[in-house]
Amino acid sequence: MNNFAEIIEVQRFRKVIFYTLSINGGDPLFIQFRDTHNVKNKEKFNHIFSWIKLIGNKYGADSQYFRNEAETADAGALPPKGVDREPAYVEYNEEGETYENKTNNLRLYCLRANRSVVFLFNGDIKLADKAKDCDNVRGHFKLANKLSELINNAFREKNIRWINDDAEIEVDDDFLLEWE
Repeated sequence: MNNFAEIIEVQRFRKVIFYTLSINGGDPLFIQFRDTHNVKNKEKFNHIFSWIKLIGNKYGADSQYFRNEAETADAGALPPKGVDREPAYVEYNEEGETYENKTNNLRLYCLRANRSVVFLFNGDIKLADKAKDCDNVRGHFKLANKLSELINNAFREKNIRWINDDAEIEVDDDFLLEWE
């Protein structure tokens, strides 16, 4: 069975444009992530979305703001490593009756194409040390690597083109990423 994906713009910020993909005509990957985790893991989702807004408006998509999740391609993930990095993820500790910075184990897989363009995919709660060993995220991790490879190939083949000093992308209206 052949698969296809359409590139969809998610949101433009001052420094970064975020895109996502719709696979086989389904709901866009980032929208699936948002709709699931904005309800199921609201605080963890809000933490990741805070990073998206900061990267988009203030920092730009520098590699230091993304986890390296490369297996076969340049896939990454949010949030970045570092418990105390602002904005930090905070949970209430009932025993000590205090708020503590914790590791946010919700992962949003993505591709940082350059400082100005990021593709957001999907993700879930990571429960194992390695993504490939976690039933929750393995599929998202593998798909992110596959999509990253396809997107990078499309850039090389000029099916996705840089415009406006590499601050945006351009694709033909009928262009689809395709794979088996």
